Amino acid sequence: MHDDVCRTYGGGAAEDRHVAVEYSTDAEWAAHLVPFVRAGFDRGEQVQYFADATEPGRVVRTLADAGLDVDSAVRRGQLVVTTADETYLSGSRFDPDAMIGLWGRAVEDAHAQGYGNLRVIGEMSWGTRQITGAERLLEYELRIHHEVFEPLPLTAWCFYDRRLLAPEALDVLTDAHLTRAGAAPRPHARPELAVTPLAGRPGFRLSGSAGYESRRVTAAASAALAASPAQDLTLDLSSLDHLDVAALTDIAHAARRRPFGTPLRVVGAPPALHRMLDLFPELGTDLQKVGRQ
Repeated sequence: MHDDVCRTYGGGAAEDRHVAVEYSTDAEWAAHLVPFVRAGFDRGEQVQYFADATEPGRVVRTLADAGLDVDSAVRRGQLVVTTADETYLSGSRFDPDAMIGLWGRAVEDAHAQGYGNLRVIGEMSWGTRQITGAERLLEYELRIHHEVFEPLPLTAWCFYDRRLLAPEALDVLTDAHLTRAGAAPRPHARPELAVTPLAGRPGFRLSGSAGYESRRVTAAASAALAASPAQDLTLDLSSLDHLDVAALTDIAHAARRRPFGTPLRVVGAPPALHRMLDLFPELGTDLQKVGRQ
């Protein structure tokens, strides 16, 4: 892993602190885990681990076997190992808004205990379980870039076990991060549609084809657009090859639900969008179309 992936809030942008980490073996898992935690200990940060597929005791044993003084760290509250059921799935369901609120409280609690930064690993395998709200995981991953990592002193790595997630689902979820570690060459075709946060300004980029096969991805992106607290929000379509009426309708409805009532700024709109808005002008009421940038 590159050193820049380990930068803290004081020296790294949001995209360096919200990282998708992939692994296929227990050895790869440990190779990501140990340096991340060691860096937190060295910097006097609080480190938390949200376990799901991994038994929490195994996390502690792996760190101890690597020579870290975990017993002391646990006693003083610098290391906290808990579970997805106690964090992501509080109340036996997943609610992105509740989890975003949890991050704010967790950072405040870390500061109250004397730690300048909070460093977290979260196992994301719970997204494959039949849990109410799990279908909103992509929406959540998209939202937290701007709603959590830009305003908060937080470094978090989302652990994705390739053995537990379908390749296509893994691609879509890791695409929601601007920084990835452990990514392997893909023998399969890329997803029809990818959604990524924009670096440096609130908004998202759609790449690929927004049609019937990618309806769930479009719905997640639209939900993230509608929920964004940013007054000036951009949707970059310059890498989009296809956009159907249903996808445009989802985006238009999301723009209408935005809390500030300001139009959604659309950059690089493909010719198909202009043609559809000529046919259905009501869909463009809350869209501000600008040229490519």
